[in-house]
Amino acid sequence: MNRLLLLEDGSIFKGRGFGAASDATGEVVFSTGMTGYQESITDQSYNGQMLVFTYPLIGNAGINRDDYESIDPTTKAVIVKEFARVPSNWRSQMSLDEFLKNKKIPGLAGVDTRKLTRIIREHGTMRGMIIDAEDDLGHAFDQLKATVLPVNQVAQVSTTHSYVSPGKGKNVVVIDFGLKHSILNELNQRDCHVTVLPYNTSAETIISLQPDGVMLTNGPGDPTSLPHVLTMIQEIQKKFPVFGICLGHQLIALANGASTFKMKFGHRGFNHPVKEIATGRIDFTSQNHGYAVDAASIDKEKLLVTHIELNDGTVEGVKHRYHPVFSVQYHPDAAPGPHDAAHLFDQFMELMDAWKETKKNA
Repeated sequence: MNRLLLLEDGSIFKGRGFGAASDATGEVVFSTGMTGYQESITDQSYNGQMLVFTYPLIGNAGINRDDYESIDPTTKAVIVKEFARVPSNWRSQMSLDEFLKNKKIPGLAGVDTRKLTRIIREHGTMRGMIIDAEDDLGHAFDQLKATVLPVNQVAQVSTTHSYVSPGKGKNVVVIDFGLKHSILNELNQRDCHVTVLPYNTSAETIISLQPDGVMLTNGPGDPTSLPHVLTMIQEIQKKFPVFGICLGHQLIALANGASTFKMKFGHRGFNHPVKEIATGRIDFTSQNHGYAVDAASIDKEKLLVTHIELNDGTVEGVKHRYHPVFSVQYHPDAAPGPHDAAHLFDQFMELMDAWKETKKNA
């Protein structure tokens, strides 16, 4: 089935449809990861976005039960140079084509993804639409220009009900802004008793659970669309250790007086070098974000910048000067990507131990 990708700048890309046969509209972004397409597609941080893979062949290992980052992905579309019709892997349960059909996500293959990526790098992320080749182009472009991207995307992907992943260790509350299952896996591996709460949970509810620590997860969209969350963070950071990842990092910065900005085309992929300022240590990291913390806006009386991205110098980590709070812009849980930064979960465990000891001796 011949299909087209339209961009709001007037560009048109021809391709062949696979996956769901439906049309799609969303923000077109690209990922530089060479592997991990299943984890990427099911990452809720791609909510409302049309995901372009720069690696030329996608789907050769199929889809398996272990690599879901969410069960019901909200990625708008998958765009590739070539997809594997017949996967070959001992864990494979279905092809990428079958998976996208099941999840009602359209795919587009045969696209010159190098050219498409260069357009995005030059002009920034933009709205796109996938339609049938026979559709009226003029009408489609009018619809595309009239499309309004969603504002509070977190509400679409956060859990609506609290749930528990039991463990015998530390009592950790996780605030779900669109979490990846790999974050829970890292906490479970450390035998944490995890309670996952919706994004709009009040500080009072969190305090009533008396956690050893609070995790703020990744998620999609503009962090400034969640002003009520900032009040919650301002309350809990005085009482418990807090660890923020990606969107959680941005929200911690906002709650402490900083501002954020939309990046030209974001960081999406698994090869971003990040430097820890205090030690000079460099980790290669997994990233997926379109917004960043404005370094010039950080109140140095409250926050200390701990990490920077070596390619563009953007802020990749902060910690609070007076409260047991730290955060990173990247994904230490990886999945997919390098596991260089998994030690940050151990750092969170140590912070909770130290905080408990401080309270005991107070």
